[in-house]
Amino acid sequence: MYGSPPLLAKGQFDRIAKALADPRRFALLEAIASDEDYPCQRLCRDFPVSKATISHHVKELLRAGLVQAERRGQYLDYTVRRDVLAAYSAELLNRTAGRRSKSIIEQS
Repeated sequence: MYGSPPLLAKGQFDRIAKALADPRRFALLEAIASDEDYPCQRLCRDFPVSKATISHHVKELLRAGLVQAERRGQYLDYTVRRDVLAAYSAELLNRTAGRRSKSIIEQS
């Protein structure tokens, strides 16, 4: 990951902020980030909530663009999008820097 972080899509900053505001989603993101590929079955085993609850929270992380899913046969593995986290972090710093410099969010 060299150079500038990628641009966030319009509205993505807010979707990420909302996704990260939920403690359970944040815990899921941390777990997924702890390994290169994190199998869905492991999430279900590691978190003492229903599969439906995990599914709901993972969908929000996917919708925000924070994770991506890869199908391996009948199973799904999740990976954190570190490029998106970097872009979000850069935009958060930009918005809280005390001066309004040009935003890295696409204006299209």
